[in-house]
Amino acid sequence: MSRRMRLWLVAVGGAGLAALLVVASLRLPGFGGARHPYGERAVHESLARRTANVISSVNFDQRAFDTLGEMTILFASVLGTVVLLRQTRDERRARPAPEDVARPVRRYALVVLPVAVLTGLYVIAHGQLSPGGGFQGGVVAATALHLLYLGADYRALERIRPVGIYEVGDALASCAYLVLGLAGLLGGTAFLANTLLPYGTFNTLASGGIVPLLNAAIGMEVTCAVVVLLAGFLDQAVEIEGENRK
Repeated sequence: MSRRMRLWLVAVGGAGLAALLVVASLRLPGFGGARHPYGERAVHESLARRTANVISSVNFDQRAFDTLGEMTILFASVLGTVVLLRQTRDERRARPAPEDVARPVRRYALVVLPVAVLTGLYVIAHGQLSPGGGFQGGVVAATALHLLYLGADYRALERIRPVGIYEVGDALASCAYLVLGLAGLLGGTAFLANTLLPYGTFNTLASGGIVPLLNAAIGMEVTCAVVVLLAGFLDQAVEIEGENRK
């Protein structure tokens, strides 16, 4: 295909997209007005399905398919990072020397670590009830583990962070989200339809139907993905050395 033909295709496609955006924008409510149709409908559907946190209802119920795309992007990003940062033939692993950490820093890290991990798990578990959820809680829990690297040394972190297990956990969590979506199809409704479980009592851990399960799957996937991602970069910075590096 010639350069001129490619430019014509881009121009035609861009013009069509611009026309669709203009048509769609004509029916948007005015800025600063009292009418917010999307927000009103989202809140109504959230309350109808006994989900106290409207954001979680949008993420894992009303637009759960979009969340599947976000999870897939994260999974693919981690997979690509692992492939790019893998040890090559001209590299070797050098065991890092023990670090001399100041006692105040060590005490602070070791005290805060379990609190931070529990906070991340709490945010995941209560995602359908209060602000937060699987994405936010997963990042908190994953990064909390690395306080051991700051408070002790890299070898201590490796003992509580077997990367292979977290890689398996990442894959299993992604599969769990897909299986929950397929369960809706097997139940005769739609993919990721919130009809598999009863909605429960409002503002309790068992409320929201499959929202807590999808939220937990995302929490596990994000936690494992962030741990694997950071492990790849830390390996490059701490352990892996090239042959020409002294």
